[in-house]
Amino acid sequence: MNEQVSYTTEEIAKLLKVSKLTVYDLIKKGDLPAYRVGKQMRVDHYDLEAYKQKAKNGMIRENRENAGQLNMTATSLDSMLQTSSSSDVSEVSPLQPGVGNIPHIDYQDHTADAEATVTPEFVHAAYARPEEILRNTGTMNPITQDTITPPTSGRTIVITGQDTSLDILARYMEKEDSRYRPLRSFAGSMDSLVSMYMGNSDIVSTHLFDGDTGDYNLPYIRKILVSHPCTVINLASRRAGLYVAKGNPKGIRTWQDLAQNGVKIVNRERGAGARVLLDEQLRLNNIRTSQLQGYTQEESSHIAVAGKVASGQADVGVGSEKAAALVGVEFVPLTVERYDLVILNKTENAEWIATLKRILSSDEFKRELQAIGGYDLSRTGEVIYASEY
Repeated sequence: MNEQVSYTTEEIAKLLKVSKLTVYDLIKKGDLPAYRVGKQMRVDHYDLEAYKQKAKNGMIRENRENAGQLNMTATSLDSMLQTSSSSDVSEVSPLQPGVGNIPHIDYQDHTADAEATVTPEFVHAAYARPEEILRNTGTMNPITQDTITPPTSGRTIVITGQDTSLDILARYMEKEDSRYRPLRSFAGSMDSLVSMYMGNSDIVSTHLFDGDTGDYNLPYIRKILVSHPCTVINLASRRAGLYVAKGNPKGIRTWQDLAQNGVKIVNRERGAGARVLLDEQLRLNNIRTSQLQGYTQEESSHIAVAGKVASGQADVGVGSEKAAALVGVEFVPLTVERYDLVILNKTENAEWIATLKRILSSDEFKRELQAIGGYDLSRTGEVIYASEY
């Protein structure tokens, strides 16, 4: 009977003896599968027990102590895999657009033996191949660790990014055409583009601000996906800005205010869109990172950043408006960011790209996003950029 039981986020927090913010963060990162019933998030009993078992076995991504097992070249793996401490978010090696430091991963020693019991290697989501993403998202028995053979039918489509809207999109794609099997991979905007460059993602989301042009995404896409014809489609727009405590006691209202004495910031991980937005604004306002107290303190989601502000561990953080409402901190809007999807223009992709466009333009999909709140859908489904096949 337990398999039919589901829990609210409040009940999960009580069972695990953690804060509700921690539960939201686990759901956001994909460690704890959840689904929405109306406006309420729920977690099935089986998924909770699977998470607990993985945690006991040291298999959750942030608890990996042996990340160096993969054979990698050109870039130290330590900078791309999350390490053993759940409180320390690993620093992902940043990609400088236009500089050829995109890492190469050698998977020759990382092929699953179909006849053996396999312990999954949790690699950074941006660099995970589809078979690794399958292991990361529940296609392994959480008790015996035996691999569960993926369906042989259906075209696997890897959707990379962190926003909840991508989970909804994956569900719609599977419902629209059973020939497609969407898989979710969680990574920041910069790492998502790198994942596509490396051939490990089919649809990636990005919200990267370029201070020189004032534009979002296209300057980075053109540099990272050089020689890769692609299409950029708008998913939504949303307000971005600063999280501050109730009443805004430090009077933080502009980017310049971040450099005030006595103001402590909490940052996002390298490669995240919010991190790029902050770094670009610091550059434009001639503020050195060394002037910001707490700049090196990193969290891996908007909710985690807002949570640090809510708990008083930081005075300010950068993120989207929706997380502020969830956590209960004040939000200072400073910009509207364009949240786009990127797909590679390949002949073999043409059919599912048409399906994707149809979903994005549908009233049903837009209504579901609208119900979540925090999105401007006026340009949803609009082709922002397209190069030749």
